[in-house]
Amino acid sequence: MSRDRTATDDEGQRRRGAAVARIWLRPMSYLLGVSMATLAVIYLLDLARQGNGGLAFWDIFLQMSPDDAEHIMGGIGEVIAAILGIVITVASIIVQLAANRYTPRITEMFFRDRTNMLVMGFFVVSAVFSLWINFSIRGSDSPEHAFVPYYGVLVTMGLLTASLLMMAPYFGYVFDFVEPDNVVGRIKRSGIEQALRPAGGESDDAIDERRVTALSSLEQLADVALNAIDQKDKGIASKTVDSLSELVVAYLPYKATLDPRWFQIRDRLARDTDFVSMNAEALGKLSTTRTWLEYKALRQFLMVYREALTAMPDLITRIAIDTRYIGQTAIGAGDRAAVAVVVKFFNTYMRRSLNAKDIAAAYNNLNQYRYLAEELLKAGWGEQVLEVARYFKYYAQTAHAMGLAFLTETVAFDLCVLNERAYDVHAPARDELLRIFLEVDKEADLDQQERSLRGVRKAQVKLATYYLQKEEEALARKIYRDMRDERPDRLRSIRAELLAVTSNEFWEINDRGAVFEYIEPDRRQLIHRFFEWFPATTMREPIREEHTQE
Repeated sequence: MSRDRTATDDEGQRRRGAAVARIWLRPMSYLLGVSMATLAVIYLLDLARQGNGGLAFWDIFLQMSPDDAEHIMGGIGEVIAAILGIVITVASIIVQLAANRYTPRITEMFFRDRTNMLVMGFFVVSAVFSLWINFSIRGSDSPEHAFVPYYGVLVTMGLLTASLLMMAPYFGYVFDFVEPDNVVGRIKRSGIEQALRPAGGESDDAIDERRVTALSSLEQLADVALNAIDQKDKGIASKTVDSLSELVVAYLPYKATLDPRWFQIRDRLARDTDFVSMNAEALGKLSTTRTWLEYKALRQFLMVYREALTAMPDLITRIAIDTRYIGQTAIGAGDRAAVAVVVKFFNTYMRRSLNAKDIAAAYNNLNQYRYLAEELLKAGWGEQVLEVARYFKYYAQTAHAMGLAFLTETVAFDLCVLNERAYDVHAPARDELLRIFLEVDKEADLDQQERSLRGVRKAQVKLATYYLQKEEEALARKIYRDMRDERPDRLRSIRAELLAVTSNEFWEINDRGAVFEYIEPDRRQLIHRFFEWFPATTMREPIREEHTQE
């Protein structure tokens, strides 16, 4: 883990070094080079025009009278002050526009930025220095009473030159600073830096300050995402949602190295809006399970999810994907408590989708939720897989009662896949997972919900062919026994419809890109074998009598 962190730090330093060269060093070098080359050429031409009787090239810089100094310094202070005013005005306008569009906290970030403070400080110091150099010039008929701040004048000229050279790169830096991707990346890095500081001799106040800063980073990212949704800017919204996930993903593997006080919800952290409304028992559980940061991040996802349901539906899939990434990282870190939080939020996404009757959102959530369950199977977390399967069954039956037939069918085929994966990895929970799957359609058989129940049966037949292909007839027989009391006409139509699907290419664009009912040719032949177990009278097509009119 330490090697990974070192590699991440080195990568960050390389990026910062590249940014310094791109924004500051190259532009200033080009501008200085062109300016000095032009100056040298013009000076040499003017000196050549004067002939041998004029000043040598270096004499221009080495000789200076009080009158010369006053003439030189007369307008320099005003020029530097004008540069400072221009820089502050332009930067303020750019930052304010960005703050209005993305998040008001950009202003705070900008004026806390070290580079910005250094540049502003340089302009201020240059203006003050030139003011006092100009004040110190003394002219007199007596050379003993005259004072020419020779080096001060040269330094002032250097400061003015540097100020002019810095203007263009500084504006470039300001634009780069408020560029959305950079704002989001800066907020994310700030949160990671605060969260990943290992246990040390910090005071309670210092740890509380770090917790609040990390929490603020999560809220800032959510603000940017919400404003991007309001502006219909899908790119920024997606980038911000990804950054929220990346912050938590970077944090999860290092939780064991953190100070135990980091996980306690108290002081200013306890006064956060997402925690202050929770009862003492719930807060205590978050502290005990060390999951307050994951909970807070996923709360931000939920807030963005609610807005995206109506304003930017495409973002729903991104939120589900990034939630799955958090869950997968938690599985890799062996953090069962964090996985439980992820599962709870997946369930909340499903509830939001069902309440809104947003079939597309629920469909995409189920896809990512199932992927997470597959990762749990690979990790050998059987109890958690069964818990997820029960939730799937519940949402299938809820959708069934709401008349959302397609969602019930979707859950059935996702559970079919989970059962196949459970068999592949020899999961101890395999039999219980099959039992849950066979209970999905144990609801009232309403005529208007015939389609959803048929979809469940199709998924079960598909799983039966999988077991038969693996020569597990006993498992396939369990499915048969669950279906043997079905109406003959339904069984015949299910068989016909499954045999009719010969292509896995869906005719519309969707995230899964496959047809639920499709079965590979080798397995499709086993459909006949499965239905042979039913009585011949059940599977025989009824003879249609033809009536003739006499």
